[in-house]
Amino acid sequence: MAKSTPPEQEQEQEQADFGYQRVPANEKVDRVGAVFSSVASRYDVMNDVMSAGLHRLWKQQALRLIAARPGQQVLDLAAGTGDLSIGLAQAVGAEGQVVVADINRPMLEQGRDRLLNKGLASELNYVIADAEQLPFPGRCFDRISIGFGLRNVTRIPRALRAMREALKPGGRVVILEFSSVYLAPLKPLYDVYSFRLLPLMGKLIAQDAESYRYLAESIRMHPDQATLEAMMTEAGFEDCGYINLSGGIVAMHYGHVY
Repeated sequence: MAKSTPPEQEQEQEQADFGYQRVPANEKVDRVGAVFSSVASRYDVMNDVMSAGLHRLWKQQALRLIAARPGQQVLDLAAGTGDLSIGLAQAVGAEGQVVVADINRPMLEQGRDRLLNKGLASELNYVIADAEQLPFPGRCFDRISIGFGLRNVTRIPRALRAMREALKPGGRVVILEFSSVYLAPLKPLYDVYSFRLLPLMGKLIAQDAESYRYLAESIRMHPDQATLEAMMTEAGFEDCGYINLSGGIVAMHYGHVY
């Protein structure tokens, strides 16, 4: 009779993508954490530079798709420095609640300080949370957003199921993420930008070329639009779909719970 592998040994054997590298799954969390701890203080500046400000337009479009309403309970996952959290707080008003969650403490602290400067910090709840194991009771949120964070999750199907379980009936999830460029003329230019210019900008502005090399690689390893849509359906979301932005450089995925 074959011997079963102990659960802890299975976890050690499980592999995950860290950019183009294959690493033990439990090691990816630490590596991703190190990346974002390294860039946290320059994260907003780099976002503006590397996207030429387009990230602000992408996030505004995501906020419109999320369509949070006054009085709703909203979870902003992988909230980082709080760009989406600000818009969500304004949408739900004083009667609602926004939970700002991130697995990385330095990023969450950067976001809290930034929101404090805007006079919003006291109106938000901050939680260090792993997207795969959300520390909330089931069916407690009307909306869940995750902006540019899903590709850094070790086990995406597990995170999608956790989001599904946290949504109330009638709830909606919106995932804003880098995706697969579908405009053929744009692909070679995007590759040059991603693998040559982006690490260089990381070195000059954030003093960290390797973290931004990981960023480019993680985008290429992330599921494309159709694959992620299928994964969301498999996780139990209904009426799933996506909207491409900027030729597929970014996509907004959405799903519902009824």
